[in-house]
Amino acid sequence: MARPELELELELLGETELQTKTPAGRRFPVGCPTLDLAATWDQDDRNLLVYRPPDQVVSKIHQVAAPGEAAPEVRAVTWRPDGQFLCLGWSDGVVRLMGLENNKAAHQIPVCDKAETAITHIGWSTAIIASKTDSAISSRPGDEITKGWAEPGGKIPLDLPQELTFLEVETALPKISPLPMSSAGASEDTTVFTLRSGIDFLFRTPKRDTYDQVNVMIVGTSDGKLQLSIYDSFIIGTFPQPALDSSPSESSSTVHMIHHASHPQVSTHSLIYAEKQNEPQEIHLVPMDLPFLSFSPINLSLLSSKLTTLQALLRYLKQISLHMQVEWKNARELPSRFLRSVQGGLEEMSSGPKDIVSALFHTAITGHAYPAVKEWLVDSLAERGHKRWDKAVVSGLEGLRSLVHQHLLPALERCSIILSRLRGLARFYNDREDIGLSIPHINRVLDIVSCLTLVGHKVLIHTMDELQHFSAFSAWLRFQIDQLAGPSTANDELTDKEAMMDHSKVLTYIERYLTNSPLDIFLNEFTKEDYTSDYNFIENGPKLLDVLDKQLKKHEAGQPAMKAFPHVDFLVTYATTWSNKIFSSIAEAKRRSVRFGNPVKMSIGNPITKMDMKMCSSDKRSGTVFTALASQQDPNKVHVFRVNMTITNGISDNQPAAICVIDLAPRSLVDLKFLDDKTLILFCTDTDNTPVILSVPIQDESMLSYNPYNAANPAQMSSLTSAEHFPN
Repeated sequence: MARPELELELELLGETELQTKTPAGRRFPVGCPTLDLAATWDQDDRNLLVYRPPDQVVSKIHQVAAPGEAAPEVRAVTWRPDGQFLCLGWSDGVVRLMGLENNKAAHQIPVCDKAETAITHIGWSTAIIASKTDSAISSRPGDEITKGWAEPGGKIPLDLPQELTFLEVETALPKISPLPMSSAGASEDTTVFTLRSGIDFLFRTPKRDTYDQVNVMIVGTSDGKLQLSIYDSFIIGTFPQPALDSSPSESSSTVHMIHHASHPQVSTHSLIYAEKQNEPQEIHLVPMDLPFLSFSPINLSLLSSKLTTLQALLRYLKQISLHMQVEWKNARELPSRFLRSVQGGLEEMSSGPKDIVSALFHTAITGHAYPAVKEWLVDSLAERGHKRWDKAVVSGLEGLRSLVHQHLLPALERCSIILSRLRGLARFYNDREDIGLSIPHINRVLDIVSCLTLVGHKVLIHTMDELQHFSAFSAWLRFQIDQLAGPSTANDELTDKEAMMDHSKVLTYIERYLTNSPLDIFLNEFTKEDYTSDYNFIENGPKLLDVLDKQLKKHEAGQPAMKAFPHVDFLVTYATTWSNKIFSSIAEAKRRSVRFGNPVKMSIGNPITKMDMKMCSSDKRSGTVFTALASQQDPNKVHVFRVNMTITNGISDNQPAAICVIDLAPRSLVDLKFLDDKTLILFCTDTDNTPVILSVPIQDESMLSYNPYNAANPAQMSSLTSAEHFPN
């Protein structure tokens, strides 16, 4: 029995009872690190449920199946260290980051091909990229003057250079507005940007306590590969399976990542590789060095936040483009059907105009309507058709105006600010190859954004003009319908209405807007040949804003001009293409520094059924990895492995592993978990099934005896340490 003076009192803080059984495969509930929430699978393994006490389901997450395919299922779950994101790895090979406000995916990160591989594990942690202490300011000579400059009640002293670095100009701008609820496109982004909570979640201003932090995500797949991302969604790259010291029987099989551990102060992460997820015979501890976390000349948190915000803005612009095309289609589709219905009657006339523009122009000038036009106005169009026409055009043009004014132009303004910030950083660090910022690439994207801004203003001007002219045309059209369909006694009243009309705007609309519009070049569909031709021309390097200005002038003059280049969707796609070059060059610069250290093979002689790992550190130059393993075939023993490593310039060098075997007899192990850097918690049962919790001080060598581990002969038993000395 444990000594009375070492007994620990545990207080129950909360309790959640899950109503469904956990699916097979050791997929147990995953608790949120900061909130009283837990994510678990339902009994059918189709939905992921998020619980909060007392037994309340706050979110039910699933994916809709594509036609003819099975719905994707959740394969891996983890929470972001601050508890603000839930990260889900799905069977379709995509990692989706879900916010707590709704069950919409804020980010989708493609990882692997669902037909070939599957996501096996997701590790998500926070790294400290710059050391900061409370005495950072007052420790410098002569800083007694600044002693009172710290924010009242603040734990972190004010740092003027850091505050200037993270000065956010965007906070002075109006907030990004949610898009209309009308659907545009079939991608998962369709509904992400329609909710205020989703918009605020994607475009968050960094907080002061996160200036020296960056989140790191490592996703493992069944083919042994790893995908590395930082700051939630910025992909650094995919890495092949690291070389392992495998036995000949394992050399032909594929091992994959099944566990991950890290420490905020250490740039090296620890990965566990095994041949299978459940009950592996042996595991491999692989250090993964990420030197760019602690040796980046640019604040990595600042750079990552700007890049991910730019990525979100590009997604937002794509959805705006799709919405604009939908609104334009709604404004033109119904009037086009009405106009096509009269075309046949005009062509059958023996004399007179053969097109509706000439016929209506004739009616507006002379007041005379040809029989085909009269029949169309009175019988086909009539009052009901006119109302539908008016509603379609007005709502479509007003929606288009709102999209440009409230969404497109503000988003482009934010893009320009971020790109200007990146260009300034690129110029300042122009002599550093490890940054990856390319001034020509940034200038090119700024040029494209300038083109989009010009197009946005052109669309806004033309939309306002067309809306104003259509108002006059709609009133005149209703007047003609009433005049041709009404009795002759009403002619005096109609004449008064006619006198109040602006016939010049009516004639302008018929001639300029009725069948064609200045907006067509910005929003109408274009052919693949036009796309290829225009893309090849502008890709040769001319200044895009000058080219666009010349093409718009040619179009306004009725001369042959480029058809795809001025299109909103073409420019948004082109901006995304060149922005991806910026992202790729930065990711490549970081990816080059990533290195895998020497693997350490671990085995306990039986299939491993319980496992946990913890990385500890006192500074950035060293680290210790503790791994606790146990087997159901030998429930009275827990094997604790210790691997020390030194870290120089972000590169690790691990020492041989040491092992300590804890004898629990006569108790049996139920589960184990590291509580912190110093404590391993063992949940056991006594011989009478009484639950017992033991606290193991893993770094106290006076209580634990570590001996060198012989990987060639894992069955060789190390000296046992009795659990009788541990508090319970």
